Parts: sequence; C-alpha cells; structure tokens
Amino acid sequence: MISFYNIVIRSIEKDDGGLSTGPGFIATGEERLFVYFMEAGMDDIAVRVEKLNKSYGKIQAIKQLDFQVAASECFGLLGPNGAGKTTAMKILYGKARPDPGADTVISVFGFDPRQQSLAIKALSGIVPQQDNLDTQLSVNDNLLIYSKFYGISTKDAKKRIGELLDFVELQDKALVKIKELSGGMQRRLTIARALLNNPKLLILDEPTTGLDPQVRHLIWNKLRDLKTMGVTVLLTTHYMEEAFQICDRLIIMDKGKKILEGHPRSLLSEHLELFVMEIYGISEMHLQSSPFEDTKDIRFEFFQETLFAYSNDTNALTSFADFMQITDYHVRQSNLEDLFLRVTGRSLSELQ
Repeated sequence: MISFYNIVIRSIEKDDGGLSTGPGFIATGEERLFVYFMEAGMDDIAVRVEKLNKSYGKIQAIKQLDFQVAASECFGLLGPNGAGKTTAMKILYGKARPDPGADTVISVFGFDPRQQSLAIKALSGIVPQQDNLDTQLSVNDNLLIYSKFYGISTKDAKKRIGELLDFVELQDKALVKIKELSGGMQRRLTIARALLNNPKLLILDEPTTGLDPQVRHLIWNKLRDLKTMGVTVLLTTHYMEEAFQICDRLIIMDKGKKILEGHPRSLLSEHLELFVMEIYGISEMHLQSSPFEDTKDIRFEFFQETLFAYSNDTNALTSFADFMQITDYHVRQSNLEDLFLRVTGRSLSELQ
C-alpha cells in the first residue's frame, strides 16, 4: 500500500509583507498558509463519510449517506439526476454545508470540511461539470493565473504547466486562446488546471460528458496514470461504461440514498444475470400466453415496447425466442447500465 501524508498547516507572515512563493503557499488575506507533506505510513482511507444528510428546504438531497474511499483508488458516485452526487462532492471540499448532526463524520485526509475546507482545497483538485476557463486568454495564461491562487512562483509554475500540457497532450496549444479550442481540448485543460497544485485528491464531476469516444478514452487513460502516481480519484458520471472501466469501487445512489456499493464486476455478478435478450415490439400479454412466463431460468422486464429477458443461460434465451417465433432480437452480456436501471428504475423522475 502506498504511503500517505500527514499534513501540518501553519500561518506564516513574511517580514516584508510579500507573498511567499513556492509549492504549497496559499494567499488568504493577511495570512500565508503553508502545507507540509510528510510521508507517513498511516491510515489508508482518503475519504470517510458517515451518516451524511443534506436538505434544501423541504427537499432532502442526501439521506444517511455512508462510504469510504481508499487512497490511490478511483471511486465513483453514480445515480440519476437529483440523486445527490454533486451535492456530496461539494460537501467534501466545503462548497456546501451538510445538515447538522452529532454523529455525522466527514473526513478528507483527516480534515473536516466543516472547519478545515482550506486545508482540503490545498490537497485537492476540482474539475466541475462545466468548464469555466477564461475564453479570452491563452491556454498558458489560464494556467499561469490559476497557479497564483496556490502561491506558486512563476518559475515553478512554468515548469509545472509544461509538464501538465504534455500530460494532457496539449503541448502544441500553449499559446492558443481558449475560444479556439474544441470541447475535448477545453475539458483536458480543465483537468490540467486541477492538477497544478499536485493534489492528493482529484474530484471530477461528470468529466467526459459530451465528449467524443477518442477524447473520453484518452481521459480514462490519464486518470489511470494518475492513480499509479498515488492520486485518489473521486468522480461522478452518467456513463456506465466509464464507471465500469476506471472505477475500483462505486456506489449507486437514488433519491439521496445509497442503493449499492462495491467493485463494478462484483456488483454485476452478485445482482444481475450474465446475459440479456432485447426484443422490441412484444407485448406483455403475448408473454403471458407462453410457458416461459413463470420459468426460473429467465427473468423478464418490460419497458414501453421493449422486453428485456435476463438469464445465466444463453440457450434458455434462444429457446424462448424460438418458441415465441421471434427472429428480431439481440443477445448480449449484461452490463452496469442494466444493473443501474434495475435498482433505480427505468422511468424518468420529476428531476430528470
């Protein structure tokens, strides 16, 4: 297991009143905070959440949420719109306040965002749902200006920016203005910006929404690389394939509650059959007239005009199709999206 860090924060005032520069310095009004990272083989839990609740008026966005994220793993929060994923993320880095609760535990590398959000922000990189780059500035200037929030010297920032542009494969775009970049390039730049302070925790809110497959796979590979470097990755996504490909563990949320938690492959094997047959245009009444309706070998789900037949035996599925004289069907392996829809429902909620 990779070693982790004790973080000691202390105020530093320079005699000349200037801003101390160098990695780790953060300007906070009259104070200068310096973050020391000292290797220590201690707790391997990066994020711990217990009995978390959050309400907006009469709407309870999060209900008794519990999860833990091991250091250097990729952990996913999945759920339909309104499930509470983004709210949970914002609570972790101090942008949203949880409901008061004596038994609520929120810890990010040992810090509580309710009292120590600045320390958590110093350790974290945030990639929001929407890119918020300055479109009138160049790629290089965007990163250089952002580096000042961390008190990084210009010399160190230029070196770090060069490394990051290489990492996200934008090295030839350093002098190009943001408005001239494609959506995929802007997304990669936002990820690079989140890595300026060399964070121990990278939080990404739907990092690849709207991107083409090539860019999506590139970002997945970069996130895998970051894990090997010891970075803990926490993300929300609506792409089930994305969660399956890169998440070591995940939770599925619905209406503020945790429904399932575990490794993607383990969740599939524990809660879903191996195969599914999709048949369009068959009625439920048609199925009721067949001897397959009550069989234990096949489980049926209807949604609108599509029948989903689940089974661990492909022969059982093809026998069903033959008996029903169905020739237009598709048999495939079940996937995380099938499980997601099973536990959260196929119908749209009022928040979708």
